[in-house]
Amino acid sequence: MTFKEQNPIYIQIAERICDEILEGRYPEGERLPSVREYAVQVEVNVNTLVRSYDWLTRNDIIFNRRGIGYFVSEGAAEHIREVRRQDFFQHSLPEMLQTMQSLGITIQEVSQRAETIINS
Repeated sequence: MTFKEQNPIYIQIAERICDEILEGRYPEGERLPSVREYAVQVEVNVNTLVRSYDWLTRNDIIFNRRGIGYFVSEGAAEHIREVRRQDFFQHSLPEMLQTMQSLGITIQEVSQRAETIINS
């Protein structure tokens, strides 16, 4: 996994796991790879992965069954979508609209480009 500098590594890993949940790789109720297995997979220290799993647990995306492992919480995918939607509307969209305004890009232009991208 390639990491970016703007966010802590454990958050980037947690976001990747969220992406994998949304993609259906880890369905709700299913067991995740062990901390050691996933740490090897993404080539990080086990302690970093523990922090990722702890963050996901605190955010009700996964839960731990002592002695068995971590599992995807029921409703996790919808929870992830809702949190990401809120973040998009609160942060990404205003930033994008400001950029559009400064570049003189209209919503109609964006809509036309989006249609082209979606239909290709």
